Amino acid sequence: MAAVVTIGTVVAATAPAGADASSRTTARSKPTGEITVFAASSLTEAFTQIGEDFSSKYKNTKVTFNFGSSSTLEAQLEQAAPGDVFASADTTNLGKLDAAGGVSGASIVFVRNRLEIAVEPGNPKNIKTLADTLKNDVLLILCAPEIPCGKYALLAYENMDLEVPTVPTGLTAKDTLAKVIFGEADAAVVYVTDINAASPDVDGVKIAKVDNVIGEYAIAVVKATTNPPTAKLFVKYVTSKAGQATLKRHGFLAP
Repeated sequence: MAAVVTIGTVVAATAPAGADASSRTTARSKPTGEITVFAASSLTEAFTQIGEDFSSKYKNTKVTFNFGSSSTLEAQLEQAAPGDVFASADTTNLGKLDAAGGVSGASIVFVRNRLEIAVEPGNPKNIKTLADTLKNDVLLILCAPEIPCGKYALLAYENMDLEVPTVPTGLTAKDTLAKVIFGEADAAVVYVTDINAASPDVDGVKIAKVDNVIGEYAIAVVKATTNPPTAKLFVKYVTSKAGQATLKRHGFLAP
């Protein structure tokens, strides 16, 4: 189920009764109104902060976030769900929306993310590598293979020539990680950013750089947006120095 977070306060932007044409033009050029951002669940913490910062900077705006798996969000947008910006945990799903005619302008790779093994605090199963997650006494959970974190995880196992048996799967990276947090699984392969956000409820085990998979996140304005100026400005803010600094603090890699 997608999580929805609303940030900011809407302030009506109206021109004084006697304002001249120039004043009205200036008022219209300022960002105003509400936008809905569809974003991968792994962006929850970073985008929530970015949304707060955006609304603080542009006080007459309101940002609503719809967080979920990138594949689910893409399908919702393709089926005309109301949205203004799409931030996907891969380029594939945004490319799919673009091919369906649902993107305005070019998409931008705005950040990258890497995988890590989530384990229970203290790592009681002594998991050190991806191979250890496949031991008989380890209950492994992965993201569903049709969503980015699931695809990336399977590629990482493939890089080590490891065959993954049928294991339980989660609908999003957050959902998958929750199984470890609540003791329903011993290990999960998710994003390092999600593990950072869940600390100290889980520990992270690094995956060797040569075997790891780096995911590229893409963002674009949705063609059906009802607020193009604010949607475009949000994308610009995400890719700005301030937006990138926030993403870096949450463990993301530069694009």
